[in-house]
Parts: sequence; structure tokens; C-alpha cells
Amino acid sequence: MRALVVYSHPKDGSFNSAVRDTVLEKLHQAGAEVRLIDLYKEGFSPVLSAHELDIYEDTSCNCDPVARHVDDLRWCDTLIFVYPTWWYGLPAMLKGWLDRVLVPGVAFLMPDAENADIRAGLTNVTRLGIFTTCGASWWLTRLIGAPGRRTLQRGVRLICAKGCKTTYAAHHLMDSSTPESRARHLGVVARKMDKFIGTTPQKSKNHGKGVPA
Repeated sequence: MRALVVYSHPKDGSFNSAVRDTVLEKLHQAGAEVRLIDLYKEGFSPVLSAHELDIYEDTSCNCDPVARHVDDLRWCDTLIFVYPTWWYGLPAMLKGWLDRVLVPGVAFLMPDAENADIRAGLTNVTRLGIFTTCGASWWLTRLIGAPGRRTLQRGVRLICAKGCKTTYAAHHLMDSSTPESRARHLGVVARKMDKFIGTTPQKSKNHGKGVPA
């Protein structure tokens, strides 16, 4: 298993970092090869430049500005996102990563004389994991909608391998979360990861101690 974890949160010690660490722990327990992209820590620019837009469909050079990230994306068979949901959607940092890295020739193939629509390019990705936190309640999220989740679980999944396996977990009402609710959620993440990557569940560590908000 070759797992790429894309992590997007600006603050060290956030609850998202605890979710990330739980995901990484499960991957390492399963013996996976793991690459982590920490977008804020590396200072990734989410801004799609005019030049990148000009070369967007030129598959001979559109990867050049983000070559390392494209290499990671092509390398993996398991793609996992860990991020906070802001305004029901993806953080600008993560959305910008999708804009800049999921380019034609890598993430999808453009229409041509034989094909009227785009075709999947990420056929190397057979597992897609999504782990997020939400300030809103589950009910309010259902009422408003969750465009960030749909972008990843529907949009990105559509360009992955046919039958791509997915998993999703969200901790809602983060602003009123408690150490107990956060510990419970880390347990949910651990169990979902076990099922997602096909590992045998082990006795989990006590995540309730010192879990930050």
C-alpha cells in the first residue's frame, strides 16, 4: 500500500493534527509506505497563476510548477485528506491544491475526437479517505449541504479507479466539543481506518488524554 496523506490546517496542535496522527498510525501499523503533504507547513501557494492557467491543458509542461506533488499523486494507490470544513466547504489552501495539482493529463484526460467527456486519470488510486471537522451540527450541515465533501467524495472519486473504496468521518459541533467527544471521534477514525485499509483492529491507545480542540 502506498498512501498519500494531504493535510491542511494552519495551527500546530489542532484537533485535526490528532486526526492526522491517528490516520498515520493506522497506516504505519498496516505496513504502508506513507508520504505526507502538510500544505501549511511547506508554505504551499494555493493561487493558480495566470501562467498556470495558460498552460493548464498543455500536458507537456502543466505539471512543472507542482512537479513534486504530481509525483506523489501518481505514486500513491491510497489518497487521504485531513482538513477542517470551513463555510461547509474546503479550506482555500486545500481547494487551491486541487486547482493546481489535479491538472489534465494527471487527474483526468480532456475530451478529444473520440471522447466527448473527460475521463479518469487517477486510475492508480483505489482508496479515497476523507477526515474532517465541522463547526456546524450534523443537521445544519445536512440542511445547507456539504460542497467540500461532495467535491472529494464525488468529484475526485469519479476520476479515480473504478470501484474506488471510500471512507468518511466528520466531528461536528467542534466549537462546543469536549475532550470526551474528541476522544470518541478519534476512536471512530481508528475504526474506519481499520476497515478502510483492511487491518485487524488492535487495542487502541487512550486518545482522551490531552486531545486539543
